[in-house]
Amino acid sequence: MNWFTDITMYLTIWWIVIFAVLPLGSTSFAEAGIDPGPGCDPGAPVNPNLWRKAITTTWVSAIVFALIWACVHYHWIHLPNLPTTFR
Repeated sequence: MNWFTDITMYLTIWWIVIFAVLPLGSTSFAEAGIDPGPGCDPGAPVNPNLWRKAITTTWVSAIVFALIWACVHYHWIHLPNLPTTFR
């Protein structure tokens, strides 16, 4: 794998993990029993902690990426040789 494939694979893993991490630890206005006020959805999180979730997503993605990279690099998973140029 080259550097471009590594970056795109990491970013794909990162986006998948962020959608898995976003609902963790969130409490909605309705669950907390707080009136959200006019124009606010009662299902919106009271405190979403986005920086904390972004950091968690980054290290979880790094671990998943390292496992996938090791599997491909050490040929534990065989990927077919794809052509590098398109005709």
